[in-house]
Amino acid sequence: MLASSAMTAIQTFLLAAVFFLTSAISVVTGSTSAITVPVMFQFGMEPRAAVATNMFALTFLSAGGTLPFLRGGALSRRRLPPLIAITLAGSAVGAMLLPVIPARMVPVFVSSAIIGLAVFSTIYRRAGVASDAGTSRPPMEGVGYLLTFLLGIYGGVFSGGYVTILTAVFVACFRMTFLEAIAATKLVNVFSSGIATLIFMGHGLVDYRLGLPLGAVMFVGALLGARYARRLKETWLRRIYLAALWALALKTLLFDVLRPAHAGDSGMPAR
Repeated sequence: MLASSAMTAIQTFLLAAVFFLTSAISVVTGSTSAITVPVMFQFGMEPRAAVATNMFALTFLSAGGTLPFLRGGALSRRRLPPLIAITLAGSAVGAMLLPVIPARMVPVFVSSAIIGLAVFSTIYRRAGVASDAGTSRPPMEGVGYLLTFLLGIYGGVFSGGYVTILTAVFVACFRMTFLEAIAATKLVNVFSSGIATLIFMGHGLVDYRLGLPLGAVMFVGALLGARYARRLKETWLRRIYLAALWALALKTLLFDVLRPAHAGDSGMPAR
């Protein structure tokens, strides 16, 4: 496999273009890492370095996506302190798991998570794209905080689909509007990806030469996306998103997980 630092200028440019376009759209839909991490695999990055460097860049995306929501009343400031504290704890636990996961298992974990997210998004059509704020429900705040912690663990390991599902949790459990949930998850994800990045940095997993330019384009993409992506028709945005999600999940599963294992069993060198 190519080391991330061995990427050519053209490869870095293409990767930056993917990160920019993905961040501009997924700042609303979520699931950024479900697209970007498999693409990094295809460019030959070592799996744990890919996840850690993506998390580093994701911190910039979350910051850029949060800025447009700081004005106005979109942020649910009453719930933010406990949500941030719970997320920090959960994501720290998750991030500490990545260095002990065997490198060969990371693509398996990523592809399984992406396929699970694709199934979830296909079946639960309202997840992250509509608000149930007007629907009467029994108190579910305790469930919401528990799910926030559990999702924080997942977000600290990989983050693919983390914001998408967390948006649905905030809508369902805290009865936030869709706009409030988007704003809250963007701010919460600053802390989730931030604490995970610090732990990955401590283990020497982050490629700064690649992460800094990717973080810069993600910040700009998220900043623009938070202002303009909501003007796109959600039906077509959802269709394109799910098509790309399924394609990348199956590509990662078939060519990065099953084929190398098969090659190893047959005596052929794994890619």
